[in-house]
Amino acid sequence: MPLFDFRCRACSHEFEALVLKDTPPSECPKCHAGDLERLLSVFASTSREQRRAAADSQVHKAARQAHKDNAAVEREGEAHRREEH
Repeated sequence: MPLFDFRCRACSHEFEALVLKDTPPSECPKCHAGDLERLLSVFASTSREQRRAAADSQVHKAARQAHKDNAAVEREGEAHRREEH
C-alpha cells in the first residue's frame, strides 16, 4: 500500500497519505478542505560522489584525531624528559 504526497489547494498544507486501491484521501487533515493535489514523490538516494565525500570526511576526521593524539603523546614525552633532567 503506497504512500503518496498531497497538497491542499485551500491552505497549501502538504502531507502524506496511504492510498488504498487508488482512492485518494477525501480531505486535508489540517483544514478539512476537499480540494487536494497529488504531488510527485521524491525518492531519497545517495550518489557515488556523496558516498565518496562522506568517506573522505571520515578519513579526514580520523586523521585529525590521530594528529591530536600524536601531539599529546609528544607533549607528554617532552614533559617526562624535562622531569628526568
